[in-house]
Amino acid sequence: MSNELLDALTILEKEKGISRDVLVEAIEAALVSAYKRNFNQAQNVRVDFNLMNGSMRVFARKEIVDEVFDSRLEISLDEAKSINPNYELEDVVELEVTPKNFGRIAAQTAKQVVTQRVREAERGIVYNEFIDREEDIMTGIVQRRDSKYIYVALGKTEALLPANEQMPNENYQPHERYKVFLTKVEKTSKGPQIFVSRTHPGLLKRLFELEVPEIFDGTVEIKSVAREAGDRSKISVYSDNPEVDPVGACVGPKGQRVQAIVNELKGEKIDIVKWSEDPVVFVANALSPSKVLEVIVNEEEKATTVIVPDYQLSLAIGKRGQNARLAAKLTGWKIDIKSETDAREAGIYPVVHDNEEEEFTGFTFGLDDDNEE
Repeated sequence: MSNELLDALTILEKEKGISRDVLVEAIEAALVSAYKRNFNQAQNVRVDFNLMNGSMRVFARKEIVDEVFDSRLEISLDEAKSINPNYELEDVVELEVTPKNFGRIAAQTAKQVVTQRVREAERGIVYNEFIDREEDIMTGIVQRRDSKYIYVALGKTEALLPANEQMPNENYQPHERYKVFLTKVEKTSKGPQIFVSRTHPGLLKRLFELEVPEIFDGTVEIKSVAREAGDRSKISVYSDNPEVDPVGACVGPKGQRVQAIVNELKGEKIDIVKWSEDPVVFVANALSPSKVLEVIVNEEEKATTVIVPDYQLSLAIGKRGQNARLAAKLTGWKIDIKSETDAREAGIYPVVHDNEEEEFTGFTFGLDDDNEE
């Protein structure tokens, strides 16, 4: 048993990264408890685990005193000097008290400690690996499902995809691959629990970072993301380099970059708009793909009134108000949309005279003509 245990400690140190000293310390502490429990002993004892030959011995530790009141914890000076003449008062004498059948108990206890420490070490390794990857993206493989979660394999570890983080247009069959966003890593008594999402706006942001080199290297910056997962999203981008078109960089040649993201999100529509510090321009861009005639800003209430051509009103609002709702999330401004006719009747938009043309130059991008809702 001793040789096997020593070999096991060596292997664990190499393969699991668990220090041999840490394991030995844990084994010795467990053996002290096992000795007291199995032999009904309560004295102060120490277990010595010899790393050279694997032997284990138990020593009772007794303090040298003038008068002995508890023979389990104390020893007289005369008795101590009979063992070693150099002993003095308040020294500690160690006497071997290893039971004859202690080997079997020691072997069983050592095995339990090693198993427990290996399990703890593996959990620690998993936790340390994934805690640094919170708010990052990984590729997982669907394993199984129950009423609460989809279980997704991330290497040798399973992550949990809760029902409220699942895309409504996805059916998650076993062995299917999905990119997931790590939302949270928790320590529990059963080991680390990793939670992932397919609906988090961060997933969309990370996908653009993967597909668009200009975002990855910082040339183009993602300013904000608004998402209704599985249906439609908006993303605002900006570059302080005047020679770089941030929207064009995200779209890619023939729309290849954005199309790769749309495919990963199973057809979710994506509007990419140019960010501006001017709320007039930014709000108009955010309402893509609709045309905007004018944006009236109320700085105090952080609200805007947007005027659109009559025929563009339903497009600007979107199905069930989705386009306006996403634009408001994207910009952080309240948006009230009015048709040109209603705005003129309310006196907040001037009448266009002959030979006059009012035009807004904000740039918007929609994936396809289906955006006209």
